[in-house]
Amino acid sequence: MSTEPEDLTQPQRDRLAFIELRVRFLGEVRRQDLFTRFSIQAAAASRDLATYKELVPGNIDYDSKNKVYVRAEWFRPFFDFNPTRVLTWLTQGYGDNEPMRHRPLIATEAATEISNPDLETLSVITRAIFRKTAIQVTYRALTSGMTTREIVPFALADNGSRWHVRAYDRRSHEFRDFVLARVADARFVDGPIADDERPDQDIQWNRIVELELVPHPANMRNPDTIESEYGMSEGKLVARVRAALVGYMLRRWNVDCTPDHSLKGGENHLWLKNWQALYGVTNLVLAPGYEPEEKA
Repeated sequence: MSTEPEDLTQPQRDRLAFIELRVRFLGEVRRQDLFTRFSIQAAAASRDLATYKELVPGNIDYDSKNKVYVRAEWFRPFFDFNPTRVLTWLTQGYGDNEPMRHRPLIATEAATEISNPDLETLSVITRAIFRKTAIQVTYRALTSGMTTREIVPFALADNGSRWHVRAYDRRSHEFRDFVLARVADARFVDGPIADDERPDQDIQWNRIVELELVPHPANMRNPDTIESEYGMSEGKLVARVRAALVGYMLRRWNVDCTPDHSLKGGENHLWLKNWQALYGVTNLVLAPGYEPEEKA
């Protein structure tokens, strides 16, 4: 007697969705992954994998040499995942159950996502990150238009409004950010990656910048409100941020980066007190009020 989707219990659907997430976006799943995540026995994990293979024949193959189930060549999704949920699962380690369409317990709304990546393209990128391999992408750049290049991706990053992949770009010989929604196509590239393409060589990614944020001295009449809102201690908030992400963070929170806190916009609630800490950060074109010559 074959298993039909309507015959599954919700816990089974959760585990099968987890199998598909692992296979689709990491390229593999093991029994260990299931009984570690769901505290089930090995026999139950084997049954779940068999059930998934029965429901979606041809989605996974068993690699007997490495004792792991891998994504098959003609994979087709069984579950309909929202890109935001997938990115949350990939980057924060929770929300890895099947998405449910139900009424929330209390009224809840979020800002509309207007820049979502293609999930199949994303799956190539995330599998490349997991495998530590290079990919060829077709990328829509603002300045050069449609280009084809080889990159070595190693991390995803959320700048607050859209997602990027951090990667070594073999065309420019630099580590760069690529907007996920601008990647039109991606495919694997055979061959090893060079030592200078590895994440530990990305200076901007590995450098941690310590930023001292304080209520804006000119724009905030009641600084204690800002201190409370941001959980400041002794009138300041110390944020430790990767140099590669500093510009995004300062822009997202509209932090005034001028030495004399001269920005007068009502959106500038915060001032970067130790603006000297920005020395050597490369993406400061995004930082509100930043002027390179003033920090030379």
